[in-house]
Amino acid sequence: MNRIKIIILVVSIVTFCEREVIAHPMPSSMVILKIHEKNISGEIQLPLGELQSAIGMGVNDNSERLIERLGDSLRIYLLKHIRPRTFDGKLWNVRLGEMQVNETKNELSGEYKELVIAFSMTPPQHYDLRNFYFDYDVILHQVASHKALIAIKQDWQQGIMHEDGTPSDITMQQVGVIEWDVVNNKLNPFQISLQQGSVWMGFKSMVSLGTKHISEGTDHLLFLLVLLLPIPLVVNQKKWASARSVRESLLHIFKVVTAFTIGHSVTLLLGALGWVFLPSKPIEVLIGVSILVSAIHAIKPFFPNKETHIALGFGLIHGLAFAYTLQDLNLSTSKMALSILGFNIGIELMQLAVIVAVIPWLLLLSRTSFYTVFRVFGAILAGLAAIGWIIERLSETPNFITIAIEKAANYAVWLLGILMIVSVITYFFKNKKVI
Repeated sequence: MNRIKIIILVVSIVTFCEREVIAHPMPSSMVILKIHEKNISGEIQLPLGELQSAIGMGVNDNSERLIERLGDSLRIYLLKHIRPRTFDGKLWNVRLGEMQVNETKNELSGEYKELVIAFSMTPPQHYDLRNFYFDYDVILHQVASHKALIAIKQDWQQGIMHEDGTPSDITMQQVGVIEWDVVNNKLNPFQISLQQGSVWMGFKSMVSLGTKHISEGTDHLLFLLVLLLPIPLVVNQKKWASARSVRESLLHIFKVVTAFTIGHSVTLLLGALGWVFLPSKPIEVLIGVSILVSAIHAIKPFFPNKETHIALGFGLIHGLAFAYTLQDLNLSTSKMALSILGFNIGIELMQLAVIVAVIPWLLLLSRTSFYTVFRVFGAILAGLAAIGWIIERLSETPNFITIAIEKAANYAVWLLGILMIVSVITYFFKNKKVI
């Protein structure tokens, strides 16, 4: 009887443990690749708990200052277990870059810490880098249950081109999984064979990336829109007074938008080609300043009839921010030129779409007495947003203003609908201004 109780107890414990393992599976590694013309770069994400099991060092139990303490040892270990090679056995050159420890969260695995390593791989001269064996067994050489997911984040020829900072399931194309062959009890080298793609696919991806960059770049759009707020008006005694004619307003809008386009196109070209370089932090802060200056001008004429010059000047700054997206492509001159052209076309298409969607309603609203309230209120909100962005980019910490902006941006279509309704209602039911 006692034996039966013991057996039942053991079975219960094993079953409970199995359920716990199923409920909290260990996280996998991730190898993210960016395919360039002459080499492949990317990053490797290693869960510290699994890494600790593989190397027998307390990297997870004591992750404080891990890179400073064990950085050299970790680099030696990684280089032994990352061995890309050609199909005929020639080894590639592997270089490791910056390493850092991040805290992350997975829906299945919960919260855990991971080691993130930047790396690059260069094939032997004249070898096709799109076809090779990725002989990789980091962690896997000791932890047979572990898996390494391989994904492509950037491949110009295949039209895979995404910016950083968006969810991984959206930005990356899964290539495969490195895991133990349980049947034969061995770990096979992972074969990577990428489609050749085409120049046209690369160009289309850059147009798409340009439109996406603007559609998600709330700060760039807000600068342009707040600069256009006072354009339907004329200055009288240092105040915004009566409305311009529709023809004059459209002409002024065309000049401002063209100036902004010229400005950001010039620095986009120079920055993407590496001829002009400025750290990203000051550029991002200056973009916030550009919105704040434009917001003040929308309330009270700060540079009357000089909107074109301001758009050109601040366009140069915004262009440098655009250029950061293209700087790590490592393309040949001809393909980089196509990328710059496609990216710029995408930016202009999205800008044009936003302007066409918004300007008619601003012009209609400017014919009513309600426009003053709308202009001042909109400028104040834009100014607060600018201050929030400036503080965030200086402190590198989000604040309640920038969090609110991010949430509000999800309702952009609804906000446009409200503008349309308010414009129509006020035009027909409020006192009209004399043109």
